[in-house]
Amino acid sequence: MKKFVINLLKILGITYVILFIVFFFDLDGKLLYYLWEPNAVMHYDRMKRKDNTLTPYGKKDNVMPDSEVKAKKIG
Repeated sequence: MKKFVINLLKILGITYVILFIVFFFDLDGKLLYYLWEPNAVMHYDRMKRKDNTLTPYGKKDNVMPDSEVKAKKIG
């Protein structure tokens, strides 16, 4: 039992040191910024999307009914 506890403490200590190094030097953020984000941007830039600038203004859906818009007072 004593050997198990010592081995568990060693594993937890090593895990703590690794996590401290990762977060102290912001390695997780650097990984996301330099590796993940460029790949995600390339993926999402290639997606086909409807051009919303071509939609006439009158065709856009109302967020709230006109009666509520008239009833609201700004300020």
